[in-house]
Amino acid sequence: MTANAEQAPAEHAPARDPKARRNERLALTALAGMALVWGYNWVVMKQVLAYVGPFDFSALRTLFGAVALLLVLAALRRPMRIRAWPRVLLLGVLQTGVFSALIQVALLQGGAGKTSILVYTMPFWVIPLAWVAFGERIRGLQWLALALAAAGLLLILEPWSHHAGIVSEMLAVASGLCWALATLVAKWIKRDYPMDALPLTAWQMLFGALALCVVAWLVPERPIAPAPYFYAALAYNALLATALAWFLWLFALQHLSAGMAGLSSLGVPVVGVLSGWLELGEVPGGLELSGMILIGVALAVISLRPMGGRG
Repeated sequence: MTANAEQAPAEHAPARDPKARRNERLALTALAGMALVWGYNWVVMKQVLAYVGPFDFSALRTLFGAVALLLVLAALRRPMRIRAWPRVLLLGVLQTGVFSALIQVALLQGGAGKTSILVYTMPFWVIPLAWVAFGERIRGLQWLALALAAAGLLLILEPWSHHAGIVSEMLAVASGLCWALATLVAKWIKRDYPMDALPLTAWQMLFGALALCVVAWLVPERPIAPAPYFYAALAYNALLATALAWFLWLFALQHLSAGMAGLSSLGVPVVGVLSGWLELGEVPGGLELSGMILIGVALAVISLRPMGGRG
């Protein structure tokens, strides 16, 4: 009798809201679409360098991407006003400006798949930086993830071999570090000036794009070859990899837990590696593949638990 009484509440628990279940399914579909778009973009960004210099393309893709996001805001009739302009400007220079430029220069000599994996070391830089900046303690699983990521990074970089691609790989790692610094700036903004993610993303991207336009103007590069692939890559980055993918990401975050969204976003470097393998013939060696797997496992581990609190 007691057992039945204890089970009764569970048996008569209200069913989940059908709308919530539908939104959750849509959010998971949105994450899958985002992973495909962002993951394949590593191949697009690699191949377009045959027609345009890295700084020119970085400036153009982020400028058109920012305009696309601002148009999305206008279409949705969302407020565009933001605060903390100096911090948003700093965020834009780091997250859009320096980050995008480092990626494109790294892709000049580096493979699309390997570069995507090295850039996605960002979460492992965030952990110790957040410890210093915000007092967020490193907890059990995070130590494991850091150890796995460090081992994977060592296997990919192979610093003992002095191979020709080491500069490109270090630039990719530096872009991940820059992304981590930008993440801390975003947390700094959110802590003191809460604001919607979409207008913040649009404005920081515009600021970063303008900084990249200045760099592209100052650094001489070869003339842009007006090939169909160049225009297609530019449209892909502005419309799909920026406006659409960011919309999908924000929609997913509204209807899924942060841990689930973070775990699902691991599909981005996976798609990047597979796309580079299938389309560009980038077959990783034994050590590289082992390192990629270790970093992938570390990313999965870190997504299982959010960052710790102050302490």
